[in-house]
Amino acid sequence: MKIIKIAAIGTLAVSMAGLSACNNIMPAKSAPMKAPMHSQSMAKMNVVQIAQSNPDFSVLVEAVVAADLAGALSNPNANYTILAPTNAAFMQALQENNMTKAQLFANKPLLTKILSYHVINAAAPIYAKDVRPGNVTMLSTDTLMVTAQGKLMDESGRTANLLKTDITASNGVIHVIDRVLMPR
Repeated sequence: MKIIKIAAIGTLAVSMAGLSACNNIMPAKSAPMKAPMHSQSMAKMNVVQIAQSNPDFSVLVEAVVAADLAGALSNPNANYTILAPTNAAFMQALQENNMTKAQLFANKPLLTKILSYHVINAAAPIYAKDVRPGNVTMLSTDTLMVTAQGKLMDESGRTANLLKTDITASNGVIHVIDRVLMPR
């Protein structure tokens, strides 16, 4: 496999393999968000700025800041594909794991692993039209599966639905999901 570039996220450096290594992503499916997404103005913002501009992502933004990843995810030369859980998804994950937000944010290695499991390991942003069922390698190097029904299945067998796809940023694309994905 040809390595195209290296992305440093905090102290974690992970190779981002060519798009051909990631031939599956997610189906085209959309649902309204609380705050309107204006594609022309959004395309001028990076993925962090888009998340900061939407109240549905406030917990995600807090997590990114707690993990010291905001700078890396703001890289203007990057091509991120982000699977962004909503606030409700984070609250559900905390409840399922009997944790508080403070406990999760205090465990920086775990938080970094979970967040990097929401970034697709590819050389270019992946849009909904590029989706195929099968396995996807995430930035965390863990695997996520796209089911034939278009759901995202994490390594624990939990599934997430796509709420909105193809929110274009200056350094990638965001797809909104209804569940926090958990690597092993």
